Amino acid sequence: MIFSVYLLDNATHLTPASPATSGNATEYGRGELTRDELTRLYAYPDVTRPWLRINFVASIDGAIAVDGSSGGLGTPADKSVFGLLRQLADVVVVGAGTARAENYGGVRTSAAARDRRVTGGLAPVPPVAVVSARAMIDPDSRLFTDTAVPPIVVTSDDADPVRVRRLTEAGADVVVAGERTVTSAGLVDFLAERGFTRVLCEGGPGLVGQLIADDVVDELCLTTSPLLVGGGAARLAVSDHTARISMAPAHVLADTDGTILTRWVRVAAG
Repeated sequence: MIFSVYLLDNATHLTPASPATSGNATEYGRGELTRDELTRLYAYPDVTRPWLRINFVASIDGAIAVDGSSGGLGTPADKSVFGLLRQLADVVVVGAGTARAENYGGVRTSAAARDRRVTGGLAPVPPVAVVSARAMIDPDSRLFTDTAVPPIVVTSDDADPVRVRRLTEAGADVVVAGERTVTSAGLVDFLAERGFTRVLCEGGPGLVGQLIADDVVDELCLTTSPLLVGGGAARLAVSDHTARISMAPAHVLADTDGTILTRWVRVAAG
């Protein structure tokens, strides 16, 4: 596949230049980026503890949804990287609200992708771990009916035992990671106990805000979709507490349709 440098002389395109591209942007050159090279760009570091990667798509003006769903912000480049990030992960973590809003099912992988994962020492298909302090998940949802592996439900001691029993009966692996709520420390401990070092979190804003406030985020993969949305759409992270975590850009990719994909990694202390 050909990837062309466009708009930024240090950016790499995910699709060839399009005749529809217009404006005053200048194409500086072309280069090839193979699937293996793209995979290396997004490879997890070699660590022995959970490395928590966040992935989000947002509009130019910061909206993370259009009419309640992120689907309206998706572009071909974003969808390509979204799928790749799932293929590289041990587990996909998501908040229950986002799972409901986006109608989550299990991770879908091709036979070739499963083979690559097994060759790389991963399970054939990564499970989806849904965070819900009250176990507010429908056992008839696609998380249970459209999946190759059972979902993991990360909940608290305060969850309704009837709901917990129904989820367990539906096949969920229920994990308690806090007393009244799911804590960041409890979530990370659960991930470590399961040997999930390559963690991909896909939202939502409340969960990501908590993880940022508790200083457990290692990386952010952010796609900027070439759209202005306006309205009252939520931002990427929401929390009662603020935090300052220094991040450095690992790479910037640009597609000819204006999509910008960035990978930000936290700066090591000291």
